[in-house]
Amino acid sequence: QVQLVESGGGLVQPGGSLRLSCATSGIIFSIYDMGWYRQAPGTQRELVATITSRSNTNYGDSVKGRFTISRDNNKNTVYLQMNTLKPEDTAVYYCNAKFANRVYWGKGTLVTISL
Repeated sequence: QVQLVESGGGLVQPGGSLRLSCATSGIIFSIYDMGWYRQAPGTQRELVATITSRSNTNYGDSVKGRFTISRDNNKNTVYLQMNTLKPEDTAVYYCNAKFANRVYWGKGTLVTISL
């Protein structure tokens, strides 16, 4: 059974930082491309960042220079370090795993940026 479990969300003031984690099980983590997506109320899910099995990274324009995605193949976990957070970063953040035609999603973790 494949599981992607996000953690690390919460309430943070503007300018603060958070580190999200996505622990996986049931997949050969090292061969999967991993990603973080987010969805704010009333909007479509959007790309935040991806990291390939070879650790090549890609970021959405709105988070470039502020967020960093990384992976630990020994822990089967992908991370998202989020710095200089803004109110517009408020959303549910979802972890994604992709290999060939197999795509899996976590249930999400809520990130709220507010005073």
